[in-house]
Amino acid sequence: MSEVSYEQASKAYGDELAVDALDLTVSDGELIVLVGPSGSGKSTALRMLAGLEEVDAGAIRIGGEDVTDLPPKQRDVAMVFQNYSLYPYLDVAANMAFPLKMAHVKAPERKRRVQQVAELLDIVPYLGRKPGQLSGGQRQRVAMGRALVREPRVFLMDEPLSNLDAKLRVQMRVEIAALQTRLGVTTVFVTHDQVEAMTLGHRVAVLDGGRLQQVDTPRALYDRPANVFVAGFIGSPAMSLCARPVRGGAVELGGARIPVEERDEVIVGVRPEAVTLSGGGVPARVEVVEELGADAYVFCTSDAGRLVARTEARHTPARGERVQLAVRGEEAHLFDVQTGARL
Repeated sequence: MSEVSYEQASKAYGDELAVDALDLTVSDGELIVLVGPSGSGKSTALRMLAGLEEVDAGAIRIGGEDVTDLPPKQRDVAMVFQNYSLYPYLDVAANMAFPLKMAHVKAPERKRRVQQVAELLDIVPYLGRKPGQLSGGQRQRVAMGRALVREPRVFLMDEPLSNLDAKLRVQMRVEIAALQTRLGVTTVFVTHDQVEAMTLGHRVAVLDGGRLQQVDTPRALYDRPANVFVAGFIGSPAMSLCARPVRGGAVELGGARIPVEERDEVIVGVRPEAVTLSGGGVPARVEVVEELGADAYVFCTSDAGRLVARTEARHTPARGERVQLAVRGEEAHLFDVQTGARL
């Protein structure tokens, strides 16, 4: 078993907690994505698991074994970095075999594993080339191959696709997901890109300020964000968040009347698909129209705040045009003004 557990794991730099009492369990064979903005603690959490950062408090377990104080080489994990970290003077085969050579694996076994993984990653034709002769996507496959030949208990990936162009990044996401499913290796993947997180992860752990905000399936994060931060971070475009007064046990927005427990004010969140251009609703002014082929997102300003509507591209208003936005109240999300927590 290769279950990974963070148990109140913390890491501080001076007086600042980079990771604050992280409680998180990654099931055996699961691909979990740690996502959050810069400084959220996601890469630090990954490095703590790898043994590259000391754990100041709490514990980390792999397969039930406490590895908190073990050096990296005794944890049986393999890591793929953002910059690939390939040796430029070695060919692809030698780069992939390097960790096995350091582990004193015999040459025939090294050759067998490299060939096996190269076939899996479709890089056999490049085994004799140097990294400088490869494209970005090919170098990424080699970096993954070097990690895979070790046959680790846990596979760690720190923003491995961030140096690739948009088209190749999408292709590599599909390949990584398919590869992980085929191998069944417990994988922890770090990214700042929430689209990447939602595409890849069996579950996604959202971090901010060193603290875990929510961990759930991509669909659950989108449908039921636990707080304002998750609501605004997950989804593209982001959920519109408007502070609205409560009157008579309800809050009104865009013609919708949404029942609320007695309080003075709430934050109402609406996804673009819950906002429509209509003849009645919130008066608004079009700021930007984002064309996406058949659909378009219309970004608007209104007295209620910024709202984004999803519409058919053939019926989009012009920038600067005055429109009215209706909100489907049954699809609205409510959050506490003080804590940001979901109501």
